[in-house]
Amino acid sequence: MNPISTCSHCLLAIGRLGQEREVNGEKHAFCCYGCCLAYQVHHGEREEPDAALLLIRIGVGAFIAMNIMLFSLLLYSGTFGVEDGATAHLVHSLLWILTTLLVIVLGGPFVAGAWQAARQGRLTSDTLVSIGTLAAYGYSAHQVWYGAGDVYFDTVTMVLVLFTLGRYLEARGRVQAARSLAPMLAAERAEVRAVIDGSDTMRPVHTIQAGAVLRVLPGERIAVDGVVVEGRSECDEAVLTGQSEMQVKVPGASVHAGSINGAGQLVVRATTDGNATRWIQISRAVRSALARKTLLGETVDRLAAAFIPLVVMLAIGTFWFWSGRVPFEQAMLIGLAVLVVACPCSLGLAAPLATSLGIGIAAQRGILLRSGSVLERLARINAIAFDKTGTLTEGRPKVLQVSTQDAAEQQVLLHATALASASEHPLAKAIAEAGRGLNTTAASEVRAHPGAGISGRVDGHIAAMGSVEFMSAMGWPVPASLQDGPMESTHVYVGWGHRVHGLIALADRLLPEAAEAMTALRRRGTPVLLLSGDREAVVARIATTLGIPEWRSQLMPEAKVAVLQDWAERHGPAAMVGDGLNDGPVLAAAAVGIAVGGATDLARESADVVLPERALGNLLWLFQLARSVRESIRANLTWALGYNLVAISLAMFGLLQPIFAAALMAGSSVVVVSRSLRANHRASSAPAAPIVQTAPV
Repeated sequence: MNPISTCSHCLLAIGRLGQEREVNGEKHAFCCYGCCLAYQVHHGEREEPDAALLLIRIGVGAFIAMNIMLFSLLLYSGTFGVEDGATAHLVHSLLWILTTLLVIVLGGPFVAGAWQAARQGRLTSDTLVSIGTLAAYGYSAHQVWYGAGDVYFDTVTMVLVLFTLGRYLEARGRVQAARSLAPMLAAERAEVRAVIDGSDTMRPVHTIQAGAVLRVLPGERIAVDGVVVEGRSECDEAVLTGQSEMQVKVPGASVHAGSINGAGQLVVRATTDGNATRWIQISRAVRSALARKTLLGETVDRLAAAFIPLVVMLAIGTFWFWSGRVPFEQAMLIGLAVLVVACPCSLGLAAPLATSLGIGIAAQRGILLRSGSVLERLARINAIAFDKTGTLTEGRPKVLQVSTQDAAEQQVLLHATALASASEHPLAKAIAEAGRGLNTTAASEVRAHPGAGISGRVDGHIAAMGSVEFMSAMGWPVPASLQDGPMESTHVYVGWGHRVHGLIALADRLLPEAAEAMTALRRRGTPVLLLSGDREAVVARIATTLGIPEWRSQLMPEAKVAVLQDWAERHGPAAMVGDGLNDGPVLAAAAVGIAVGGATDLARESADVVLPERALGNLLWLFQLARSVRESIRANLTWALGYNLVAISLAMFGLLQPIFAAALMAGSSVVVVSRSLRANHRASSAPAAPIVQTAPV
């Protein structure tokens, strides 16, 4: 560490004992650990201040607890005899004072949480802790006041210390999960160097407009989508593609928000507004997903809400049962042990922690999940259906041939280009590209017919473009001379004046990662279905090339929905992977709708999952992640429920003291946190699908 640097908190020079810590996803230097804690409390976000405050409470509480246990040891060892009654009473009074301080320092948050929940008519784990510790504290205080019997301040002490330690370890687990997402969740408040009149000016990224020129220094995270105009470097784009290979960036190359610049300096021209980058879209989607409860999480919450009143009744019943058989003090401790050991902290952590980690791991590979419930549904998927264009193919078809009937080729392209310019469909984009440079007029009254075609007015008369079925439905029969285009190409017919005048044949190229994804799914034994609105010959060729045994062609959007639902009845819950305007209905109807990187806005809104571009190979990894999260949740719930069943039974039979009950409770929460972190670490370390260069089929 640089010895002349200054502390981020107190601004004093940092010596040899200085240290670096990560706060809010950024590294800071501190002269001592005390400054580190203070900085986290005042400047940390989300779980970091909670964890820092809990650590401070534990430090203060442990000092008080050490003295309480020391004086309690004197009482238990028989140091004071009958003749030392006044001294023993003085020790009891001292213990009362110290325990009161401890209850304020460590017990205050539990009591405040229980009171807040009670005002809302709820019982929480704070309720159990508060009832148990205040009961032991009140009984012991009564004994000191009247100078009669034993006191149990040591029990109050250890229960509070162990419970607070458990809460701290839980908070640390959440901090570890949040830190991995910190750069992503901080995307909207990033600052960039805007080059204005030759000088650099720091600006918030949300104020940047398309066309602005920005400077990116070596090692910085790029905050905008843009094009390099000056400089040469390599960028790490793993957060968007899942790939660890550095990508070379030279003038003219595209850069993406969220990627990390290498050793070179770049000057970048923004191609989108600063608040509309894919990086910020990922940030917003992750934040929204983390805020939503899963179905399993809601079930666990309801289970915990019913569990707490049951435990209170069991504790009261246990105390009543033992009060007639053992001394009052012992019966009280047995009932107290039931309250303490049954705290459902681990039960409440079982689902949300594993789910949040899973959403974060997927987001780090650029995969957007709408909510945690999507992971639950992904884990139950038995079959997968795919769209063709833009999903298994590049989605950038090329015009191969233009055939005409009673019209010139230029006329056909003029009408087709006018209509295509108003559509997002990949075929329309290809036609618009082929007609670039022609003196076209904009089409008016344009109407898209998903899965069929597009119509509108061009030069004052009605024009249409689409499939043979679409043209026939309009009453425009296709001439026989235009029905013999290339067999394995997609046919788009163009007409105006109530007649079909042309045929445009287009061909697309298969994505190499599609073949790898299909191979992986076959090895896994997952049934695969290909659904497309394209011609039978084209769909059959793609299905044969990829080894897909079942396929359907020439499907309208509503027909895709019907076919998928029928197929799902035979194979179980089915996911749909698609891209494009006509995929919106079937994505919404599937058990899980998955949109790929180039998906249209409608497809993205209809989908539960959005994969980054060229990441179809990560599909199998996503299903493995979902299953890993489900297994982690199930293991956590099994542990939590099993632990509570055994521990409560032992406590009710008087075989568990409150101190040991508190230790078991804290240990249970630690087990759940560590299991979730370990399981999701294994999932995150799984290799990503490689990116393969596109080649013709």
